[in-house]
Amino acid sequence: MATSEPVSAPPAVKTSLDPQKPAQQQQIDPYNVGGEVDETGAIKAIDYDRLIQDFGVQPLTPSHLTRFEKVTGKPAHRLMRRKLFFSHRDFDKILDAYEEHGTFMLYTGRGPSSGSMHLGHTVPFLFTKELQEIFDVPLVIMLTDDEKYLYTRNKNDGHQKVGAAPEDFLDFAHENIKDILALGFDMKKTFVYTDYEFMGGHFYRNTSEFESLVTMNQASGAFGFNGSTNIGLIAYGAKQCVAAFPSSYPELFGLKDYRAPEYAAEGKRRHKSLASIPTLIPCAIDQEPYFRILRDRCERMTDPHPKTSLILSKFLTALQGPGGKMSASDPNSAIFMSDTPKQIKDKINKHAFSGGRESLEEHRKLGGNPDVDVAFTYLSYFLEDDDELEGLAEGYRKGEILTGEMKKRCIIELQKFVQDFQERRKGVSDETMRAYMTPRKLEFAGNPNPTRPRQAAVAAAGTNGGVVAGGADGGEAGEEGKGVREDGRGTKGERKAAKLAEKKALKMAERPKEEA
Repeated sequence: MATSEPVSAPPAVKTSLDPQKPAQQQQIDPYNVGGEVDETGAIKAIDYDRLIQDFGVQPLTPSHLTRFEKVTGKPAHRLMRRKLFFSHRDFDKILDAYEEHGTFMLYTGRGPSSGSMHLGHTVPFLFTKELQEIFDVPLVIMLTDDEKYLYTRNKNDGHQKVGAAPEDFLDFAHENIKDILALGFDMKKTFVYTDYEFMGGHFYRNTSEFESLVTMNQASGAFGFNGSTNIGLIAYGAKQCVAAFPSSYPELFGLKDYRAPEYAAEGKRRHKSLASIPTLIPCAIDQEPYFRILRDRCERMTDPHPKTSLILSKFLTALQGPGGKMSASDPNSAIFMSDTPKQIKDKINKHAFSGGRESLEEHRKLGGNPDVDVAFTYLSYFLEDDDELEGLAEGYRKGEILTGEMKKRCIIELQKFVQDFQERRKGVSDETMRAYMTPRKLEFAGNPNPTRPRQAAVAAAGTNGGVVAGGADGGEAGEEGKGVREDGRGTKGERKAAKLAEKKALKMAERPKEEA
């Protein structure tokens, strides 16, 4: 074996007593995604079974899908059926909450690292859109422009490069929002925001309190921070965590926030009622460490929140094959939503890792491996027909379908998906984007027949000026709450009572001025 050592030098001493020990363990966290690297330098596929053990999450089983279909009356999404959303935390509890109490909040997000999303970015959003339609619940989408700026500058040893200022990441966020909206979210029940533009009010109040619950050691342990990490990145996690609290968005539920220029008196204190609404987060598993920290602290807030539920996805494999994910920083690793049909065709044909054999004869005789074939993997995400997908897999294993044929089918499907997206994207104007980004009461119905609808009462003026939720058991919130439903939607009677309470609160606020 060739070596750079002088001829007379002794051989290097191996520091490991175990020759089978890999050169690098797989690393999955919000800032790193990579499969195990063995002693030869070969990258292995991400071991999702090991991730379930390492992260302490639960596998999504057929019984969960059966329960989902029973509660919703709808078939499970293809990404659930094919175990691409493969694990969870308390998904069963969110189904219980919906069945019993009627609603919950959906929350997901995107870190805008470039001006165009790629295929991998669309996966959690497509799934979230389906959940929103099935459950008819409110959704908030967070664009973490601040986090991407802080991370990029930290990665560059504190230097701010050209095109990587806060304003640039805000521009990326706006372009990404338009991409997200082109997937077809319902404006009536969807709120989208960027951190740079939305921070304040009850959201910041929750952030400040949550920051007080996380120590430096805890943040470093979860995210790998060290003494050279900038303090902005260390503190950022609190924002992503409290973004899961419905109490961070009172206006979405018809209650008052406390922001300029109004600073409404009835919004000065956070609304305890909103803390009873549970939240489900669909996201890729690399984001799980944030919400592990969140779940450990939900019940320690001034207004305790139920532990947030998660449903977690695998990564859409990079074009080069298993062991990594599509990356916005590597154009040859990903299919971008701005790619032309020719670019898609060229990327799949030139860069997509194949599970086929080295020769035609060998492939016909022994068959290929669809489990590592990138073209087949992409079809498993975007091809709706289960029977066709299974036929492709079986034909590939038998050698009846060749690599070129599998890639051709993949190209057709992706070209259609991206082209349809681009047509919708043309219709998303700045005005449309701002309509989604305007805080306002969302319109959603939830479960029309909850088995144990929560009871509520309109709070007296001078307190929250909003709705007081029932207990965790779905019971009543005192005598004044009887007969008034509370599941976060707001009935006509509740809205009328809230307006009366608001007027009374304003009169009380003006009283000292009159007496003076």
